Amino acid sequence: MNPKSLRNFVIISHIDHGKSTLADRFLELTGTVSSREMRPQFLDSMDLEREKGITIKMQPCRMSYKGFVLNLVDTPGHVDFSYEVSRSLAAVEGAILLVDATKGIQAQTLANLDLAKKQNLVIVPAVNKIDLSQARIEETVEELANLLKVEKTDILRISAKQGTNVEQVLETVINDIPSPKEENIQKPFRALIFDSEYDSYKGVLAYVRVVDGEIRAGERIKLLATETSGEVKELGYFEPEFSPQKKLSAGEIGYIATGIKEPGKVRVGDTIAKAGIETRSLLGYQTPEPMVFASLYPENPDDFDLLKEALLKLKLNDPSLVFEPETKEALGRGFRCGFLGTLHAEIISERLSREFGLNLVISTPSVVYKVDGKFIFSTSDWPERAENIEEPWFLLEIVTPNKYMGKIFESIKGNYIATKYLGSEKIILVYEIPLREIIANLYDKIKSLSQGYASMSYNFLDYRKGDLVKIDILIAGQKESAFSKIVPAERSYQEGSALVKKLKEFLPAEQFSVALQASLGGKIIARETIRARKKDVTGYLYGGDYTRKRKLLEKQKKGKKILKEKGRVNIPQKTFLEIFKGLTP
Repeated sequence: MNPKSLRNFVIISHIDHGKSTLADRFLELTGTVSSREMRPQFLDSMDLEREKGITIKMQPCRMSYKGFVLNLVDTPGHVDFSYEVSRSLAAVEGAILLVDATKGIQAQTLANLDLAKKQNLVIVPAVNKIDLSQARIEETVEELANLLKVEKTDILRISAKQGTNVEQVLETVINDIPSPKEENIQKPFRALIFDSEYDSYKGVLAYVRVVDGEIRAGERIKLLATETSGEVKELGYFEPEFSPQKKLSAGEIGYIATGIKEPGKVRVGDTIAKAGIETRSLLGYQTPEPMVFASLYPENPDDFDLLKEALLKLKLNDPSLVFEPETKEALGRGFRCGFLGTLHAEIISERLSREFGLNLVISTPSVVYKVDGKFIFSTSDWPERAENIEEPWFLLEIVTPNKYMGKIFESIKGNYIATKYLGSEKIILVYEIPLREIIANLYDKIKSLSQGYASMSYNFLDYRKGDLVKIDILIAGQKESAFSKIVPAERSYQEGSALVKKLKEFLPAEQFSVALQASLGGKIIARETIRARKKDVTGYLYGGDYTRKRKLLEKQKKGKKILKEKGRVNIPQKTFLEIFKGLTP
């Protein structure tokens, strides 16, 4: 096909500003999906996305409109899924920047715009939800015009829900966003993988942007980074379902069924080329390094292999997920997993449960530390003597209406850097802050303090020295490494006390009293006791001398003492789940 008629673009915005709804209107307007098949959030294919009202996985879609072919990639808006945005931006030439007229510019608006500028994409600005009574249309248009340094008349005013001016958006996409370079069709075939999924019959399906040349079904291919060969079993477009075709050409977005059955061989950012033809790799995507780690264990130990297989399949379309096997005495075999944030961890665990039927025990998320020059991913790796401790610090930006500035300012435990102004009623608070403070429910706290109006984004800065210590938990004198925790030295007593109180709440009583202790460097800093479960050993006696009852009670007391000395507490797996759920990192 003629590359001049192609337009490849994304929709970027903050979470819940209307990306998926706008995509729905595009599908209707172009006739890609019939009214009978149409459903809200059509491109959000996961039930989890519909329930949470957010986009997690980007979904490509090919549409035809007035003689043009439009390739749309819908993208996530939550800060934990910005890696999805960066991957989709590398596959397109332009971006619709969508801003909610009721909320104005938010943190991820700025973060995603910055990513788009780095890719030199053409920006089509639009203010959405103008149909709502609380919409601040002119104020939002002014904010966006000032941010992009354009005229107010260049900002489109739309209602994705009502369909108002949506056709104008498509016209602007066609007129302003450039087509792919026409001369690339003559070059040897190269395609960039921006996503993938697994099919048990066709092997790994690679989602690609064809950069050079063309490829046909049946041809032999090679993946340059992993040096893996395969054969094109099928290829085609996203319409939005898989639509098989005879070939894919330069500038097009589509899928290639590689026939490769090993998920680890197909990597996001790799280049697909034709076998036997020498060519260089395309500039791939920079996969973000996970900073938040948590352990996942199957409730049923027999499900370990199923969990491993499930993680491998999820990693196919989520390269930021990392994992490696680990074993803990109390929990058995599982995996230590790396995530981009706590929502990312929650989504992965939910997908493992829903898509693979796994019941999991999940540890409290923690961050990666550097101790004496070595990376420490879990408390079990923490050395007895730690001299040079460093932790990750991030640049945090909070966008908030002016009136909530005081409350938010008081709640942040970090270094204040600056205040920037977005118009007359909105500001950006800039901080440098340890990652452990961010993942300790900071997002929810900011939302609560601002009645839902504030938002935040963050980016890694560097590792800095920290005064941190490891708290160990002893249950009936036995150290339980699963409950160990890294905390700031000045908060060690409060953290230790909170943990043993939580354990007392959820651990079942035994036939003997159980001591729960928090230990710091071998010294007990907090303690709680679970009283022994009582059994009435004299209930069957009727009348008689009291000495007989006393003998039975003494015998019971002696038995409990022996049990206490020899007994080991069996911790139910549901207790681990309750403890990990109830504690902040």
